[in-house]
Amino acid sequence: MKYTLFAFLAASFLVIGCKTQNTHNEIKDYDVKLDTLTMFDQSRSRKIPVAFYTPKTDKPISEQQVIIFNHGYGFNKGGDYFVYSYLTEKLASKGYFTVSIQHEQTTDQPLPTEGHLQTVRRPFWQLGSDNILYVLNELKKIKPELDYKHLTLIGHSNGGDMAALFGNQHPNLVYKIITMDNRRMFLPRTSLPKIYTLRSNDYPADEGVLPNDEEKKKYHMTVQPTLINHSHMDNKGSENEKEILNNFILKYLSER
Repeated sequence: MKYTLFAFLAASFLVIGCKTQNTHNEIKDYDVKLDTLTMFDQSRSRKIPVAFYTPKTDKPISEQQVIIFNHGYGFNKGGDYFVYSYLTEKLASKGYFTVSIQHEQTTDQPLPTEGHLQTVRRPFWQLGSDNILYVLNELKKIKPELDYKHLTLIGHSNGGDMAALFGNQHPNLVYKIITMDNRRMFLPRTSLPKIYTLRSNDYPADEGVLPNDEEKKKYHMTVQPTLINHSHMDNKGSENEKEILNNFILKYLSER
């Protein structure tokens, strides 16, 4: 689309206060800048609001990796791509170019709650998978210097189901997938993308979503139980819960 680049360059930005501290590698954290942009997929006549959480620095980051984050179901009220800022800001502070997509629109049909959910929700996950693909392709035009060979998808709940579907449909485009308690869409059984999933203490996944012990060993998949409630995996979680989730995800990102 013609105006994507210009809209991105003209997007308003917000500098988010981020404490400067040492990481395990003794590298100081970056301050974080937030840019917002509404993309438009003409082929689907669909608006796609996105938020870019990026490290605030005057020096280019060599081989800067990209993370695309996908929010949980927010009942079509909008603004859900901002409610995981504890994580998206942390990722950007570590140098990652972090993109958060608003998947739901106020005019969308509500997510079905009856019937065979793996079937009736599939079109909604497909919409999310298509959103991810569109944003990724546009981002490659806007920021061609980024490292797309090591793309990571992260998603919570329904957003994790979208990320899992994308990984099944486009495995060659993703390096790692990290889901936070996705419950319906089966995770790809593959060694690449590398698959990690953090599980809540209160909601089980549907049968077949998670790998069995043999599959975990064969494909080196990580299934990590936690003591965190499903609904506490966004900004509603306690500071301790946020720290636990951040630490697990940063650990997974650091693995080669």
